[in-house]
Amino acid sequence: MISAITHIARLARATFVFAREGVFGVVDPSLVPPPGQLALRIARLIERPGAKAGPRLSRALTRLGPAYLKLGQFLATRPDVVGVIMARDLESLQDRLPPFSQAEAEAVIATSLERPVSQAFASFGPPVAAASIAQVHRGETERDGVRKAVAVKVLRPHVAARFRRDLGDFFFVAHKAEAHSAEARRLRLVEVINTMSRSVAMEMDLRLEAAALSEMAENTRDDPDFRVPQVDWDRTTHNVLTMEWVDGIALSDHARLEQARIDLRDLGRKVIQSFLRHALRDGFFHADMHPGNLFLDDAGRLVAVDFGIMGRLGLRERRFLAEILLGFITRDYRRVAEVHFEAGYVPSHHSVENFAQAIRAIGEPIHNRTAEEISMAKLLTLLLEVTGLFDMQTRPELILLQKTMVVVEGVARGFDPKLDMWKTADPVVREWIERNLGPIGRVQSAVLGAGEIGRVLTGLPTIMSRSVAVLEQLESMTREGLTLAPETIAAMSRAEGRKSRWRTVALWIIAATFIGILVAVRRVGLQ
Repeated sequence: MISAITHIARLARATFVFAREGVFGVVDPSLVPPPGQLALRIARLIERPGAKAGPRLSRALTRLGPAYLKLGQFLATRPDVVGVIMARDLESLQDRLPPFSQAEAEAVIATSLERPVSQAFASFGPPVAAASIAQVHRGETERDGVRKAVAVKVLRPHVAARFRRDLGDFFFVAHKAEAHSAEARRLRLVEVINTMSRSVAMEMDLRLEAAALSEMAENTRDDPDFRVPQVDWDRTTHNVLTMEWVDGIALSDHARLEQARIDLRDLGRKVIQSFLRHALRDGFFHADMHPGNLFLDDAGRLVAVDFGIMGRLGLRERRFLAEILLGFITRDYRRVAEVHFEAGYVPSHHSVENFAQAIRAIGEPIHNRTAEEISMAKLLTLLLEVTGLFDMQTRPELILLQKTMVVVEGVARGFDPKLDMWKTADPVVREWIERNLGPIGRVQSAVLGAGEIGRVLTGLPTIMSRSVAVLEQLESMTREGLTLAPETIAAMSRAEGRKSRWRTVALWIIAATFIGILVAVRRVGLQ
């Protein structure tokens, strides 16, 4: 319970920062219970002058540090949790922090590579970009008298401890929310923080980012329009990632693209088709494809960087996505509904017909618009909103796909506002559907199904012996009853007593926090 008090104290500080930045000003008081309305009024009293201007939540999260910054970026991919308006606010959140010193960066490299920086690199320059978890330097390596430019990503010192502390606070809130809210349980808030925790843990081990680079390099080695930088494994560790320096035009630099006479319409096509090819064909896609992470090299190929956030789709999810797209194109709404039920995404007690009716409300407006007005990302967004009415639990992998598709569509349409998404996607989607949902796909499914049945049959003896053991234990409990030792009962009683005492202490701490806020408000008023 000491940890609970620590969590509450840190969360009280975060609440104060949110209040100062005017975050609670966007909350509709009519949607909050009466005690919460009083808290909102108190929070509005301590807003700093000028807090209403600009993205309030983004400012507050940046002030609270790296973990909150990363939480904001992660929640921008979850409009089902924070709402569409808040998610749009968070999209503007920039993962940029002041760089740490050159001496600290060189110390991290020397410790990680077990040799001085001067031995590892022929040259090592100042940071060119800094984010919440790491920063990037430009360097050079030398082999046989030939120098090669490299990008060196260095983890921030002590960042792991800071993240562990703040993630503990996030888990505390998520567990409490799920304990008292059915909506929080439907949204699986604990799983949301778990997913974020795993994502951050992978980002903080730069060997895993190097592995993602390597895997995508294998997947895309025959792609004509896309490639990734080569990893220098000899200079890559947990805290350091060294890779090929990308000399190209950033897709965010429209002026340079126009000066180079790049075919912007063709560039938009490359962005869309590359993303869909990775998601459908490989089930492994770059989940942060904003223009700053994409370059165009001299050969006209897209080059992606920053592989800290990646998305995966299993074969079932890819088939689900393909059948959904096909169903909307052919206006077969019942089939779209059936796919949801077959995948187990919607509970069986709901009506397929009612679900198909809800999906029709999404699909029919599409057929009254021209092709360039139809957004696949918006279609998936509306679909995920409707599924909430039918108790469909959150599917993090589909949410991440949808959010990445929003970004990718935005990038592509920035180069060609009249881009026909469906026509551009058709070759990639059609190839995947014909291969996986046609005769070849059915044969492959049958082979996979036979293998699964074989594995189940092989494990049957073990399953049966465990079942017999469980049944014997149940029979013994039914015959003799469930008995608790006196010391167990006493320990349970003591634990319950401690919980009650600490709940009381926590309530007093919260009350004291609000009193402190009121005193601060009074002082501000007197000044």
